[in-house]
Amino acid sequence: MNAEQSIQPPAIGDIWPGQGGIYGGLRQYPEGLCHVIFAAEDVGRHAYGDYGVSTKATSRTDGRANTAILIARKGKHPAAIAAVAYTADGHADFYLPAIGELHHVWQYAPESFATNWYYISSSQYSADIAYYMDFGVGWLFYGVKLYERVVRPVRRFLQ
Repeated sequence: MNAEQSIQPPAIGDIWPGQGGIYGGLRQYPEGLCHVIFAAEDVGRHAYGDYGVSTKATSRTDGRANTAILIARKGKHPAAIAAVAYTADGHADFYLPAIGELHHVWQYAPESFATNWYYISSSQYSADIAYYMDFGVGWLFYGVKLYERVVRPVRRFLQ
């Protein structure tokens, strides 16, 4: 057990001191059941990027895998670049959330997000379109990759 795993998490929606942001609860990932931490702040508005190019960043549940694919495209994805550049409490393992991760936090801690703008996900719908989340009404949408949307980084670690 590592130091992160031995700490008791706060209530969902509360800041988790030393972990980089807002506790989003537990989610199942390929590596196992993980604690999810959303950055306490947005990191600007950025386009998804690579309009007209189909990537394999199509997971609706694993933003870390999607982000790795996008970052490997060498500067083509401003939203993913902004998310991975974010650091907090000494943690530098943030990524651009998948649409399912954004929906998860909308269900459990929506008050931590702006309701007057859309949040971009790492989940691509097609060569021209990516998914985004409207926290004002809880809608999952998809829109043109060229449009700038709000970026909120996320990180996770095994329970």
